[in-house]
Amino acid sequence: MKEQCDIIILAAGSSSRLGTPKQLLPYNQNTLIQHSIEVALASSAGRVIVVLGPNAEAMRPGIVNDKLGFIINEQWQEGIASSIRCGLLYLLNQLPAPQNVLFMVCDQPFINTDLLDKLITLQEQTGHAIVASKYAETKGIPAIFGKELFPELLELKGDMGAKKLIAQQKDRISTVSFPPGNIDIDTETDYRHLQKM
Repeated sequence: MKEQCDIIILAAGSSSRLGTPKQLLPYNQNTLIQHSIEVALASSAGRVIVVLGPNAEAMRPGIVNDKLGFIINEQWQEGIASSIRCGLLYLLNQLPAPQNVLFMVCDQPFINTDLLDKLITLQEQTGHAIVASKYAETKGIPAIFGKELFPELLELKGDMGAKKLIAQQKDRISTVSFPPGNIDIDTETDYRHLQKM
């Protein structure tokens, strides 16, 4: 039996540079957060966990799905590492225990189900500790981490994501090309540019 891959959507940021919650920005007859959730639910992944922070109730879309769960990161002000720990700890307390976890964010507007399924399939084929997206001469999220790296993910602190782990696993990493992965929404200028695209 193949190992299940669960998804954690990191959506607890305060969008301080934007001045308004980026998760709720309109995008493709949706919001960015709802787009991310629907893409994740349509994938071959198992559970989909959304980590929320401030304005959590406003961001919880009216989607009912038995694969979908929400959790609030009370330490969201620490940075993205706290959301990684929060989501992973939640899954570690569920049954069945997670074997592989795909982390994604909701401000990469061009993320799609096909990409997530390619990541999941490649992880199944290679068994590598990390399967990451490749864009703009870097490797990053969306990315899958195997259970052997869970202890290191739980050690992350501050506004440091998993980029360091990705850099350390040069021999145990596979990648999927995702050219628009470098487009994310951090500022009003970013969002205006997205609307023009």
